[in-house]
Amino acid sequence: MLYYLFEYLNKTLNISGTGVFQYITFRSALAFMLSLLLSTIYGKRVVSFLRKQQIGETVRELGLAGQNEKAGTPTMGGLIIIFATIIPVILFAKLHNIYIVLLIVTTLWMGTIGFIDDYIKIFKKDKQGLKGIFKVFGQVGLGLIVGSVLYFNPTVTIQTDAGKSDVFKATTENVIKQAPVYEKSTATTIPFFKNNEFDYAEVLAWTGEGYENWAWLIFIPVVIFIITAVSNGANLTDGIDGLAAGTSAISVLALGIFTFVSGNIIFSNYLNIMYIPSSGEMTVFIAAFVGALIGFLWYNSYPATVFMGDTGSLTIGGVIAVLAIAVRKELLIPLLCGIFLVENFSVVLQVGYFKYTKKRFGEGRRIFLMAPLHHHYQKKGYHESKIVTRFWIVAIMLAILSIVTLKLR
Repeated sequence: MLYYLFEYLNKTLNISGTGVFQYITFRSALAFMLSLLLSTIYGKRVVSFLRKQQIGETVRELGLAGQNEKAGTPTMGGLIIIFATIIPVILFAKLHNIYIVLLIVTTLWMGTIGFIDDYIKIFKKDKQGLKGIFKVFGQVGLGLIVGSVLYFNPTVTIQTDAGKSDVFKATTENVIKQAPVYEKSTATTIPFFKNNEFDYAEVLAWTGEGYENWAWLIFIPVVIFIITAVSNGANLTDGIDGLAAGTSAISVLALGIFTFVSGNIIFSNYLNIMYIPSSGEMTVFIAAFVGALIGFLWYNSYPATVFMGDTGSLTIGGVIAVLAIAVRKELLIPLLCGIFLVENFSVVLQVGYFKYTKKRFGEGRRIFLMAPLHHHYQKKGYHESKIVTRFWIVAIMLAILSIVTLKLR
């Protein structure tokens, strides 16, 4: 909203200094600072409200050290993350930008699913929460919306000659004079490979001429799968104080770098990567989201005074998935979100191995002491703050390696 106000003041009234709002970097900085202030200062009021309403966590007995002390800790803290993100975005982002619209819808959509789940657990005293089938329906529904908009919306394009070193010239003026052609495409980026673009439409090339028109049959299911997988991964990671919020902030910050360079015609041509018009605006959303996550850690770091609940974890996973898909870096998710991936796999492996050994030997056996993986280390006697810190370090290493893929091919 403020963007449009200052645009009017600059272009219509020619008021000096108001043109600075045209810069994504300036608006991103403001969004980060405001979200950080909102999540830290007003987050305290939210925590107090949740405590007064007795909206506390019901802890299952898992035999973990310090587990009983967490009983009654306020949950649904994901509301802090959502509000601290949405308010700065509304104030500082271009609300007509299709990517910003998708991210706002994703935040509210996944936040609502998580809120319903937490509400059932707390007020209906049902530890299972929202039935898994309804969660999946919600995730699939969001995937259909996001996939359809990214595929059919005419403003979602890429520069056809981006990624070719001979396009880049020494000055901004020369680049703009190229008069680049933008086109609809389902192309994405394959990390670590030279000429690292892959078009989902190519999967249907065997069908003959005109196969490009049916690319949505591949693209939309892929979007649905990614959103479902990443949101569930974030949900599983939210098991000890500060783990999900901290690792997510690191991953989102890395995505912010990808978004900024992919949405800038100079940087994208210099780095020889895909240029995605209008995608740079997502940097404002990312700045607000990172600020909200860091501010939330003020209350969620050990010992946590509030948990994010599914309201926060599902939202985080959904936002990360949509960001990666929008900036054409979804195939980088297994590396960038390696913590989510490992947490997911640890559960799948544990359950699968247990069922297999029970069927074959009559007795279920386990690979880990407990799944997800962070509980395995708790069972081994590591303090949860040490586990979280080490997971953060791994997340930083994975984020750096992901950023290196901009030039490492």
